[in-house]
Amino acid sequence: MAHLRLVWVLAGRGWADCVVSDHQAEAEVTASYVTAAPEDLLTAVTRLIAGQTECRAQFEAEPTAFRWIFYREGTNVWIRLLELAHGSDHDNAGTEIWSTQQNIDVVARAVIRCFDEVVREYGESAYRGKWGEHFPRTELEALRTVWRTRTWVPSVPRKPSD
Repeated sequence: MAHLRLVWVLAGRGWADCVVSDHQAEAEVTASYVTAAPEDLLTAVTRLIAGQTECRAQFEAEPTAFRWIFYREGTNVWIRLLELAHGSDHDNAGTEIWSTQQNIDVVARAVIRCFDEVVREYGESAYRGKWGEHFPRTELEALRTVWRTRTWVPSVPRKPSD
């Protein structure tokens, strides 16, 4: 059974900790509000669902950066999470700290669930107070809309015809 979990915790004004895990491993990364980390992550997953085969998002932890790289083939998505000394470094300079292969539906559900939990826990006003920027409502709803209206056939076992 597929498993992917993403947790976004506001750690202090302008800082968030993000834990990502699958059935084999987990990684914890930090994000600063100096970049649009949550918006970039939501937008990358939205683009994957819309058909792009490679998307990226980056979290700045000043000076360290964490780069999410998503590769898609059909309904399969391979996610690599790199730690880089500096955000401008090439992928090859980074260290892979976590990776997984998941179905696109599992990825979309995990990211949507993560940000639904964030708004449920903090509320949009408190989120802004702790993060320093507005809750990424527009990007979350864009992801939800694209995911609900996707055109591929999900990888779900079908009952044999009688």
